[in-house]
Amino acid sequence: MRSMPQFRFSEAARLMGVSDDTIRRWVRSGHLDAGEDSAGRKVVDGAELAAFARRQAVKSSEEDRTAESADPTAVGRSARNRFVGLVTNVVADTVMAQVEVQCGPHRVVSLMSSEAVEELGLRPGALAVAVVKATQVIVETPGGTR
Repeated sequence: MRSMPQFRFSEAARLMGVSDDTIRRWVRSGHLDAGEDSAGRKVVDGAELAAFARRQAVKSSEEDRTAESADPTAVGRSARNRFVGLVTNVVADTVMAQVEVQCGPHRVVSLMSSEAVEELGLRPGALAVAVVKATQVIVETPGGTR
């Protein structure tokens, strides 16, 4: 069985989408536990970081329900993967279109009919919600299997 990875503060910051200083503040305030690796560098255990990320996501989700940037549709759906963002690019022909939405640090691309793009008023700068409902999700790890 593989041991849980440890992440240096800079790696944890990149994974969480924050600065190294934010990781240090979270550790100092007791919100995130840290230790040292065999070289004496400050690290965060992978399981600890995952649990913290999940707590942050739940907290953020609860805050988003009341925030202006929350899903503006206020429609209940079974799809849980909902990303609010801005349309950044639309490439359309007479039948199909490719729409890019920037949702925070994530770029979501959707293929749809040109008619749908027109009806929804999708154009660069428009507010949109990318709703993802997938029957298959592929998970990869760096370095392959061990």
